[in-house]
Amino acid sequence: MAVGRSRPVHRAAQADAFDKIGDRYDEAFPYKGGQIASAEWILRKLRPGARVLDVGCGTGVPTARQFVEAGCEVTGIDISPVMISIAAQNVPEADLHLLDVVELDDTLGRFDAVAAYFSLSMLRREEIMASLLRLHEILVPGGWLGLGMVEMDMDDAPVRVLGTPMRMTGYGRAALRAVVQEAGFSVREQMDLAYVPASENDPFEMQLFLNCRRNTF
Repeated sequence: MAVGRSRPVHRAAQADAFDKIGDRYDEAFPYKGGQIASAEWILRKLRPGARVLDVGCGTGVPTARQFVEAGCEVTGIDISPVMISIAAQNVPEADLHLLDVVELDDTLGRFDAVAAYFSLSMLRREEIMASLLRLHEILVPGGWLGLGMVEMDMDDAPVRVLGTPMRMTGYGRAALRAVVQEAGFSVREQMDLAYVPASENDPFEMQLFLNCRRNTF
């Protein structure tokens, strides 16, 4: 397991927030059908042994495990040491790195697919665009992106998740598609899913899943 470097204060605060909820996350958010379906769609496009990057891999469940069990070579990155530690237990076959997506470069190589389910929601809008452009760079030509975000029109707004303060960003449906397309991806499929968390303290949300292909410009 590789260790990342020091980071800006606002990103360190997000890491601390996820450290606090890591051991409760899967119990509070057990219904991940949309995420699983999006990853399955991506899997159908990949050859055996494809390289997959899980951005914000969290506990490794379900996405990193899903790709590993399908025979992919999986690399996971996350900003939270607690999440990375849990993922190492859940998916020991994955190559895990304590690394923020905003720090991502070509050190890890290129990938056939990237999964980014809700991790980009923890960034500011300018960081989201920069990260999408970076993911475009590390994907092979024609590579695939599975993206999940919560539908909401706000930028770096204060929220509570499992009672823990953090900050989140979102877009409306049309705006999210426009951002993804501006970053050099074509949207091949979109799924919208109404989601009610298991914890009554966390609100209803509309989840947006975009399955995308890297344009070759």
